[in-house]
Amino acid sequence: MVRIFILIFVWLITLFSSLKAQTAQNFSLSGKIDSDKINQMEINLFDAENKLVKTEIADQKGNFSFSNLGSGNYSIKINNNGTEAYKSENISLTGDTTLPSIHLNEKSIEAVTITKTKPYIERQDGKMILNVENSIAATGNSAFEVLEKAPGVNIDSNDNISLRGKGNLLVQIDGKNTPMTGTDLANYLRGIPSSTVEKIEFITNPSSKYDAAGTSIINVKLKKDQRKGTNGSLSTSLGTGKFIKNNNSFNINHRNKKVNLFANYSFAYREFYNQLILDRNFYDNGTFTNAYVQDNFLKMNFRNHIAKAGMDYYANDKNIIGFSVGFISNRFNPTSTNETQVLNQNYQPAGSFITNSNNRDHWKNASINFNHKYKIDSLGSELTTDLDYINYSNASLQNFNTRNFDVNGNFSSLQPNPYILKGDLDGNLNIYSAKSDLIKVFKNNWKLETGLKTSFVKADNDLQYFDASSGIPVTDLSKTNHFIYEENINAAYGNVIKNWDKFKVNFGIRVENTNVTGNQLMTNQINKKNYTQLFPSAVFSYDLNDKNTIELNFSRRITRPTYKQLNPFKFYLDPTTYQAGNPDLNPQTTMNYEFTYSLSNKYFATLSYSKTENNITDVLKPTDENGNIVVVQAVENLSSADYYGLNLIAPVKVTQWWDMNNNANFYYGTYTGNIADTYIKNQGNFTFNINSINSFKIGNGFSAELSGNYQAKQIYAYMHLKPMWSVNIGAQKKFKNNSTLKFSFNDIFFKSNPEARNIYSNYIENFIVRRDTRVATLSYTYNFGSGKSGQARKTGGADDLKQRVGN
Repeated sequence: MVRIFILIFVWLITLFSSLKAQTAQNFSLSGKIDSDKINQMEINLFDAENKLVKTEIADQKGNFSFSNLGSGNYSIKINNNGTEAYKSENISLTGDTTLPSIHLNEKSIEAVTITKTKPYIERQDGKMILNVENSIAATGNSAFEVLEKAPGVNIDSNDNISLRGKGNLLVQIDGKNTPMTGTDLANYLRGIPSSTVEKIEFITNPSSKYDAAGTSIINVKLKKDQRKGTNGSLSTSLGTGKFIKNNNSFNINHRNKKVNLFANYSFAYREFYNQLILDRNFYDNGTFTNAYVQDNFLKMNFRNHIAKAGMDYYANDKNIIGFSVGFISNRFNPTSTNETQVLNQNYQPAGSFITNSNNRDHWKNASINFNHKYKIDSLGSELTTDLDYINYSNASLQNFNTRNFDVNGNFSSLQPNPYILKGDLDGNLNIYSAKSDLIKVFKNNWKLETGLKTSFVKADNDLQYFDASSGIPVTDLSKTNHFIYEENINAAYGNVIKNWDKFKVNFGIRVENTNVTGNQLMTNQINKKNYTQLFPSAVFSYDLNDKNTIELNFSRRITRPTYKQLNPFKFYLDPTTYQAGNPDLNPQTTMNYEFTYSLSNKYFATLSYSKTENNITDVLKPTDENGNIVVVQAVENLSSADYYGLNLIAPVKVTQWWDMNNNANFYYGTYTGNIADTYIKNQGNFTFNINSINSFKIGNGFSAELSGNYQAKQIYAYMHLKPMWSVNIGAQKKFKNNSTLKFSFNDIFFKSNPEARNIYSNYIENFIVRRDTRVATLSYTYNFGSGKSGQARKTGGADDLKQRVGN
């Protein structure tokens, strides 16, 4: 523990030193480029002797700023391979100065390219962003593995993702919600190669413009190429830990004046394992009754195909029409061996059993999107419309073979022995969505954002189980189930945005009407819920001066139960464990508050507080089933959860060749509720997560990277998690033919796997999870094309639906 506090102390001293150095400089020079064709253009600042002083990158709105300048004469130039897009008159700097709007020579800006490398971690417009394509350590990984190492992210033994100690997140791919959580979501993300990921956005307090679902949003943005001409890339990687991992991807984009065509394809073959070691202890009114000591080894081999294609048609200066189609196919064959020793009330061996499973799974996803964008005026007003249809289907053939043994290792007299259970599981989900958004920009820096959205979802899950112990499969009615879920959500929102010289305000409200019906066909049990709720949000930002800004924001959010969480069917993992949904589960609501201080738009400190009612929580509940004690992995509503947090972002340029990106989260979460006859009140602890990424420029196209992450012990409701940490290294070489060779070695010391204890009144469980996280990977990427910059175009609008298929 002393080492940890020393690490924190050194980190804070480094931060203080860098801030002190930053504030010791003089003046700033800022401006804005007035053009709708700007896409992060490079701005060059020269002194009176025409020597280059600094280079900065304009943001997506054309804003740029040079800080820490002394008094004197300067000039600004924007060039493109000798073609001058802009040259300023002499600028005499005697204090902080804001330039008038800059107008460019529009004929010369189409080929301007970005040469400045983005940092791995940055903050923009209330988002923390990981620029994954700039990370060497992400080489050859999946999107899931990148998230595992992301600052503030934790993943438990059931693959549930939390951010800064808060669970029930909304995970998106390109702004579209994924229709699953837990293990289903993890398996989906494991099939997405990191080579196809551009960046990951963490939005901890979304405005009313966003769908109200989820405590926070994690948006995985895939790579897109909008440059004019024909451009693309090829990438392949091979990695090995305990098992082999191979990722391959190809993308191509062609754009001319009227048409933009794009397509991408990736194939991943990844073998990995998940070893879960359990010590389960059962009690009756405080008296120990029996225990299971289990070792469950699961192996999977993903064969994942992802393809997407589309077109944007620029009909005229005001209208853009587009469509895209996507398809994902993921086949995996999980096999597992569960060895269990049974202990009696004296903690002595009373027998054992071994369960072998051999499953065949196939998940498919098809989607189609039509979109239209109409530019209303030159001020930036626009109307966008999206129509989406999305289908998810999954099929699983399950085979469980359980053999029971007595204390001497002989076959026991239990009948049947062996017990053979077969399952045929089919799921189908259809999503229909239509949305339209209007942005109206007025003079004097006023802006109105408003929109409508409606969606319909139908999920059909048919699960059939058969007892094949006698050699003839017989339907097991106690396990077989058929559940149909229908949902309709209608939403409307409005945001009013006003900018003054130093003060900005964004106030909005969203209303959502929800209508759901769950039908369990085996028992004719029908559950209906209808409710309408308001979701306000507000952002207040004030520039204290050119370097210091404060921001206060709040928002109300809702997390609806996933379709699988509402399904009361039993999904068996082994003879002692099954998952079960809860049709009486209520949605949780959260109020989020944040206060952010930023220095030079580079250093950030954010204080946050959130209050959650009916917190949706994964729990373990022991129950008696036919005389045998089994554990049910269920989902229940806790009464409430409170969260207090401090997030710090501090990039440090140690030398000209060494850049350090630091992120730290300090937080305290408390939980109150009564589940499985176990009452807790304000249970939690103070904990923290520290992440540091060091980039080294070696020269001659070579660079290297060293990163580390530490998560202190934490208490999440009934779960007590032990500390975890990891160290990763990487190196890369960029060649003159636009290709890159990368090597990475992740989790060198194999310390990033979770260990924890679940504590209930009549049940205590200790578990250790081991995953294939220590992996060495070699990757090669080749980029080709003309390299002329274009204008980004988004596709897709089903933003609140694709989260909730899984558990």
